[in-house]
Amino acid sequence: MPETTLGARQRAGVASGIVIFLSGYPMHTQMHAMLQHAPGGADTLYWGETARPVPGPGQLRVRVRAAGVNRADIVQREGRYPPPPGASPILGLEVAGEVDAVGEGVSGWAAGDALLALIPGGGYAEYALVNADEALAKPAAWSWAEAASLPEAWLTAWLNLMEVAHLQAGETALIHAGASGVGAAAIQLARWRGARVIATCGSADKAAFCQALGADAVVNYRETADLAAAIRALGRADVALDCVGGPYLDAHLQCLNQDGRLVVIGVMGGAQATLNLGLLLVKRIRVMGSTLRSQPLERRAALARALAEHILPAFVRGELRWTLDRQFALPDAAQAHAWVEGNHNKGKVMLLA
Repeated sequence: MPETTLGARQRAGVASGIVIFLSGYPMHTQMHAMLQHAPGGADTLYWGETARPVPGPGQLRVRVRAAGVNRADIVQREGRYPPPPGASPILGLEVAGEVDAVGEGVSGWAAGDALLALIPGGGYAEYALVNADEALAKPAAWSWAEAASLPEAWLTAWLNLMEVAHLQAGETALIHAGASGVGAAAIQLARWRGARVIATCGSADKAAFCQALGADAVVNYRETADLAAAIRALGRADVALDCVGGPYLDAHLQCLNQDGRLVVIGVMGGAQATLNLGLLLVKRIRVMGSTLRSQPLERRAALARALAEHILPAFVRGELRWTLDRQFALPDAAQAHAWVEGNHNKGKVMLLA
């Protein structure tokens, strides 16, 4: 099996301030990237030229071969999710590609090495910067699209189900938007953990998709007037992974077990809700908010190690599966956004360079 451990967990002594530009690659200072006229709809995106990034200490520059499309990209495009300080303003949170240049203090990576990685921004471009401590070697048998489809969805699922909610074997997990990239990963991860899974989605074909991934039961929210009652009829949950937000808060209090854990990872349906504190107290429910992008580098690197130790080998063994929906050329990112915003996708939408 190809190596899946992280590169550059130890820093080697390299002359201060030096960036090593590896041979075999052009030394141009410009690149093409998906840029934006102003915050707004998909029509604000355009394929243009910008400065090629220069890797700083602890970073790699990667020739991007594939990048994932995530809901977070859409929210950022709309101006409602600014990148963290120091991150590229270019959209894109996960990539796969080849090492092009190495920054100060990095060891374990060489020209042409293939990797996949979560990044804080900049994936919709010909070149992107990767923190070496978050980079994983790409198994040779995997396509670029397969490799780039893993970091954001699977790290989000792992962080929230395993490390925030502490989902245990024999418990029941409620996964909303089960046909989304994160939802599809969370269904598989929960089942892999030994938990029972109830998923929600908005169509019959997505329900079938969720069941094929291992969901024990699926609720089509478009076909029920009382979501909480429909879920309770299938059995109360111990953990709920919620990307909808406000409109679902009361339903979660009703359909979670005693000592249930609600992990809010998005507010697609709205950020405001009324909280029944009495029910919260009586059932000892914990409500937790969680985001991946704002985690410090040390935590993201630890999550990448977990991905390397547990998830990548499970894919290689065939215990987990990719859920690639559609692939678009990188300059066609606006079309990819429209596809996701229309809720057409079942699994991951990818951009190919």
